[in-house]
Amino acid sequence: MGRRGDFWLVALAGVLWGTGGLAGAELGDAAGLTSAAVAAYRLLGGGGLLLVALAVTGRLRGVPRSRAAAVRVLATAGLIAVFEAAYFEAVARAGVAVATLVTLGAAPLLVASATALRARAWPGRSTALALALALAGLTALVLGRDAGHAVDAGGVALALVAAVAFASLTAVNTRPVPGLDGLAVTALAFTLGGVLLVPYAAAVGLGVPHDAAGWAWLVFLAVVPTAAAYSAYFTGLRTVPATTATLLSLLEPVTAAALAVVVRDERLGAWGVVGAILLVTAVVVLRPRSAASPTMVGLGDAAGRPRHPAPTTHGASTPGVMRVSDSREGPATR
Repeated sequence: MGRRGDFWLVALAGVLWGTGGLAGAELGDAAGLTSAAVAAYRLLGGGGLLLVALAVTGRLRGVPRSRAAAVRVLATAGLIAVFEAAYFEAVARAGVAVATLVTLGAAPLLVASATALRARAWPGRSTALALALALAGLTALVLGRDAGHAVDAGGVALALVAAVAFASLTAVNTRPVPGLDGLAVTALAFTLGGVLLVPYAAAVGLGVPHDAAGWAWLVFLAVVPTAAAYSAYFTGLRTVPATTATLLSLLEPVTAAALAVVVRDERLGAWGVVGAILLVTAVVVLRPRSAASPTMVGLGDAAGRPRHPAPTTHGASTPGVMRVSDSREGPATR
């Protein structure tokens, strides 16, 4: 699968994630679970499901036992545990729409800023335009809510914590580890992340679903927005730059906001609709046009200095060159 396919895998992850906040909220309501319990069950269910699948197909034996693989799994486990705990508590306090919008709206700005500082170069024009559209859309969606639906400050703060964790999670997983694919990372790290959350969830109230509706929401949460979505996301990160990936994740708040309005009667109003349109437009701006797009070069090249030779191997980088195959994407994470 080429870069275009990876782009759409990340986009698919964003849409599937959009069902996660809703499913978690419905699970909490149906089973009377705390947000910590929902987060722990999501990771244990999604990671455990993938572990079983990898074990049955024999792919678990192929996971590398290298130090790099261990560090990747441990870092991902810690970050995903923080993300899930903060995110679902934000959902409980501020609602599905606001929590998701703040979390996934702030993450691209954090990643773009870190990438620009690391590369010592501004993002490309189209990436900058997408970021501006995303920020405007986020502002319209959050601040455009009517006075009867005030935003909970604590919930917004927790959503920002989740945004930092998600941005870090994306940055960590942009560099491939030999022999460690997206499925293996998701299976191992999420199971471990769920184990890390169990003591916290037990302290505030763990509990279990007590009826068919609760178990159905738990299975859905584990399979669709967790196992399937994160596997697609981590797989797509092999060629999709971090800034682009987090911008594509803006499909999650759009999906979540729409579902929150339809299923949970959360109101967005006219400005909310405008914000959703702006977020979708940001994603459209980033979509790859062709498999052979122009290559963006570094600032030295723009100043007329001699160009470095293009990298000859997939994933290789050359000093001074922003490895971006689509001229509308920002600098690749190094």
